[in-house]
Amino acid sequence: MNQLMKAGSILIVDDSPVNIRMLVSALKSTYRVRVANGGLKALAIAESDDPPDIILLDVRMPEVDGYEVCRRLKRNPGTMQIPIIFVTTRGSSEDEAFGLNLGAVDYISKPFSIPVVKARVRAHLQLKRRTDKLESLAMIDGLTGIANRRSFDQTIEQEWRRAQRTNTHLSLIMIDIDEFKAYNDNYGHGAGDECLRLVAGAIESLMRRPGDFVGRYGGEEFVVLLPECDLEGALEMAEKIRLKIKDLKIPHIFSKVTDHITVSLGCKSMQYESGTACTQLLQKADQALYLAKEQGRDRVVASNL
Repeated sequence: MNQLMKAGSILIVDDSPVNIRMLVSALKSTYRVRVANGGLKALAIAESDDPPDIILLDVRMPEVDGYEVCRRLKRNPGTMQIPIIFVTTRGSSEDEAFGLNLGAVDYISKPFSIPVVKARVRAHLQLKRRTDKLESLAMIDGLTGIANRRSFDQTIEQEWRRAQRTNTHLSLIMIDIDEFKAYNDNYGHGAGDECLRLVAGAIESLMRRPGDFVGRYGGEEFVVLLPECDLEGALEMAEKIRLKIKDLKIPHIFSKVTDHITVSLGCKSMQYESGTACTQLLQKADQALYLAKEQGRDRVVASNL
């Protein structure tokens, strides 16, 4: 099973049991294969927390046809990067051009050749892996090695939608290194960079759940996103972070707080309500961080607004 997961997962969408059996038989020994016999089921699988790496999609289906499934997947930021290969009896050049213009990466006419299907699936999965790797590199902060602002912006949107579906809390902790300008000015930017790396590593080391997210928000600010976590849990994590940074004992004799590096933290936890957006979660956590700095720094403050 582990080898199949490494090879990739495929969603086969077709209302013909014969076609499904042929494709599953050809691909199941190499890939993790799931099937859907209609467009609505295909959309549910693709939009789940375990989306496929590639979709083999028939055009003619009841309820929602393959073209409409493709349109919806390409409009959704969470599924738009999944490669779609149409496998259909509609084999004219006009049909092929139409499917490709909708966003499909390939178009295979029925009756299909199993070796051709396998070769094209393999080629598009290899291309997707390379694309994913480049995308992943674009999501990493080059200095600290943790996620960057772009990654955070995407992740908070995704987690907010998931919190909406599951009706659970989403918590955000915003973290600012106290008196960091004075640190940079007096110890030098090289020392400042090393300080940022140490702080990032310390925060990341405290994350225990696969869904917990740590990122560099910009400058000396960091963010921690905690799905399915209420305010009490977020405050507990924030206090662990505060103490962990103090335990690093990075000297900072120019700080007005104490003689070593400290951080201020602002927390906010929200559940989705009609009319709310994840930007409100960010604004409230930022306001709490501002209060933490106003109240003397080296502390955790929660937003009760």
